[in-house]
Amino acid sequence: MSRASLDKDPQDVAAMFDAVAHRYDRTNDVISLGQDRAWRKATLRAVAAQPGETVLDLAAGTGTSSEPMADAGVRVVACDLSVGMLEVGKKRRPDLTFVAGDALHLPFADESFDAVTMSFGLRNVNDVDAALAELLRVTKPGGRLVVCEFSRPTFTPFRVVYQNYLMRALPPVARAVSKEPEAYVYLAESIREWPDQRTLGLQIKHAGWTHVAYRNLSGGIVALHRGTRPAAEGIARSA
Repeated sequence: MSRASLDKDPQDVAAMFDAVAHRYDRTNDVISLGQDRAWRKATLRAVAAQPGETVLDLAAGTGTSSEPMADAGVRVVACDLSVGMLEVGKKRRPDLTFVAGDALHLPFADESFDAVTMSFGLRNVNDVDAALAELLRVTKPGGRLVVCEFSRPTFTPFRVVYQNYLMRALPPVARAVSKEPEAYVYLAESIREWPDQRTLGLQIKHAGWTHVAYRNLSGGIVALHRGTRPAAEGIARSA
């Protein structure tokens, strides 16, 4: 399989995830040592979606993060660039709404969602600022953003160990549990090149989100960033 490069061409990224779709959730559980389940739970708590609200789960993959929201009475749309991932999710949960879509050109009207969330997907778009602006566009005034993404461990000795794991141990582990280990080489490289918590927070703020804050998970391996779309009057004053 030809893997995506760090140029992150959308077609290459989609093809790469199509190829790993059937084993994606299980492989992630193995290589994260089970931490991915805790990260999903923390993300759901941060989104804090209420019954009757409408939520966009972007980069939803097979819908593992969408399912708990739907089960709680939230109107959730699982959107992903990879049709293969969506097909796997639709087979498991035919009751969920799955939509194919590009983060840079979302197929939704302005101000459609009470909250938008993106887990481990922002790192895979080739224009982060444009994606954050698109998420802002489809969020209602006063609506919420939650981004869960790999980040930079805060404890220096641990950061060195973690980076060694990414570049040396993760590919052999991926080869043992996945038929498409090249995708996980890309994963390691993209994490290594991704900005730290503060830098991403500034990008989110510059895209127009307010009340931006982040919280480290697993010592900074992952960070949860949150923001709020300004109320309509706030947008008008700044225009």
